[in-house]
Amino acid sequence: MAGINKCSKTITFGICSIETGQLVGYAGITSISTLNRSGEFFILIGAKNHWGKGIGTEVTKLITEYGFKTLGLHRVELTVYASNRSAIRAYQKAGYKHEGVKRESGFRNGEFVDKIQMGVLSHEW
Repeated sequence: MAGINKCSKTITFGICSIETGQLVGYAGITSISTLNRSGEFFILIGAKNHWGKGIGTEVTKLITEYGFKTLGLHRVELTVYASNRSAIRAYQKAGYKHEGVKRESGFRNGEFVDKIQMGVLSHEW
């Protein structure tokens, strides 16, 4: 399932379990800029029993491909908490490159934490 909101420049897809067909998360691209031909990838797999199975990597590849081939984007970027090592690995496997650290840009569990900035360009894909 997919939905696009032309006002907020966001496209969202549901992530369904192959086994059960149940919705286990969502992913998409937000902050889509037609002028800059860029957008920001996001994903949430809420069903923890689906974590660690490669779903994040596969979905990241599919949505990024959609951004480049269907939406005509030149750049897709994302941020991830520096402590989320499994997500960073998934994004690297999907072709994203480390671009920098956004120091203390998130607030989790009562403290400020770093986020990693990552991105991929269409000609790298």
